[in-house]
Amino acid sequence: MSTTYHHGDLPGALVGAAVEILDEEGGATDLSLRAVARRAGVSTAAPYRHFPDRGALISAVAAVGYRELAAALTAASPAPSGPDDLADIAIAYVDFALQRTGLFRAMFAEPCGTDPDRVEAVDLIKAYLTGLIGQTLQGAASDSEDTATAVWALVHGLAFLHLDGKLDASSPEEVHRRVRATVTAALGIAQA
Repeated sequence: MSTTYHHGDLPGALVGAAVEILDEEGGATDLSLRAVARRAGVSTAAPYRHFPDRGALISAVAAVGYRELAAALTAASPAPSGPDDLADIAIAYVDFALQRTGLFRAMFAEPCGTDPDRVEAVDLIKAYLTGLIGQTLQGAASDSEDTATAVWALVHGLAFLHLDGKLDASSPEEVHRRVRATVTAALGIAQA
């Protein structure tokens, strides 16, 4: 007699298993549906009932990551009002990348899918960043979307420079110092 294991929420269990693997291994390149199925305790065919391919699973995982990133950014400065708060949020972004490396790489280094949850999560991050710029930088309201893209690109670049060992990530203090100094310098140039 064979016993099968049934999940009440198999898609959620699979996404959770994938996030666990990413957190443990630090990269998305080797993530497979087979490994995720094993971690979730289901047959290797079970994931295909909910995710037609690896890309669909990664897209669902990325949606979770974007929501978690948004929560981390909001927690860093719940009521941002100036450049110092913007630097705190930038630090939270880089910290998220360094602490959740596998998830972060899955969010940004994998091709973007059209999963509605992922699209919505990315749109929420974009709206948050655009609103943040309007709240924290005087005079940026008229071009806050472009300014938000510039700031996001700067901070995102800092995250990957730290992840890839191009900048010193040996201590949180050094990372925080570097991110704060870089954001402050960039804002000084923009206001000059």
